[in-house]
Amino acid sequence: MQALSASNSPWLRARSFVRLNGHGFLVSVVVAVAAKFLSEHYGAPAMLMALLLGIAFHFLAEDDAGDCKAGIEFTARTVLRFGVALLGARISVELMMSLGADLIAVVIAGVILTILFGLLGARLLGRGWRFGVLTGGSVAICGASAAMALSAILPKNEHSERNLVFTVLSVTVLSTIAMIAYPILTEAFDFNDEVSGVFLGGTIHDVAQVVGAGFSVSDQTGEVATLVKLIRVAMLAPVVLVVSFLVRRHAEFSEEDGKRPPILPMFVVGFLIFAVLNSMGLIPEVVSSAMADLSRWALLVSIAAVGMKTSLKRILDVGGQAIVLIVAETIFIAALVLAGVYLFH
Repeated sequence: MQALSASNSPWLRARSFVRLNGHGFLVSVVVAVAAKFLSEHYGAPAMLMALLLGIAFHFLAEDDAGDCKAGIEFTARTVLRFGVALLGARISVELMMSLGADLIAVVIAGVILTILFGLLGARLLGRGWRFGVLTGGSVAICGASAAMALSAILPKNEHSERNLVFTVLSVTVLSTIAMIAYPILTEAFDFNDEVSGVFLGGTIHDVAQVVGAGFSVSDQTGEVATLVKLIRVAMLAPVVLVVSFLVRRHAEFSEEDGKRPPILPMFVVGFLIFAVLNSMGLIPEVVSSAMADLSRWALLVSIAAVGMKTSLKRILDVGGQAIVLIVAETIFIAALVLAGVYLFH
């Protein structure tokens, strides 16, 4: 009886958990720190660096007898969900409403129509619906973060990890190109600061690139662009909820797909709770800022683990049609937001 109670003690369970997952988690953290160092010193996107460095350490996730595989799996799955949940602390209804109903409608329409465009494009190009949701959602909402959140609730198949890594690589590269090219477009179209901010925040994929592009134009453009981007980030929870519901209702599940996802994933519950608390002013600014930093690190560590799980050869097998689709989605949302900006201004 004593042996049984000892084996069930929280302390022993915690030790067993750390022993099983600790090595893989620590390797992922080291890769993420290296990626952050390269990003800060050479200007490359941290997500892209973490993914590429992770791919270089793919052999650690292949070794079934090694100490890292379980921890890499844990980091790519659980730490990812934790990071997405913490994103909710950056959302505030008051800030979003200050933009005006017309422009908010343009941004929300851009998110929804881009996802639908992704589904249609995937069908026309002979890609699966999973790929359409994954790429469309990542382009429409918040790049790599959205891709990882959607991947967590889509039924799995043999191409799931490859498609996720391809999507994160693609949206990061396209977002970096947009960060350089789109401010030039706002100047060519002679947009004022507010309209420039709406265009940049409504079209560029990743938050960091939105901030970089916006503040390269002006301080006001940067503030508006960041606000618009947060509206897109706020769409993550309802989109994940709707996709999760539709997947449970309509998707065919086989043994390799795994079990059905819950109707309301816990990381979405966390996202919504933090968003509501922040909107009510119950999260102090210093705490909200710390949670945002922790979220960025959690996502960076988890994408390093995702990279380690995926071989470069499998990414290259994704095909030219996938590249055409994600570029088309990027052009589509840019044209849509541009049209909306012209319509209401």
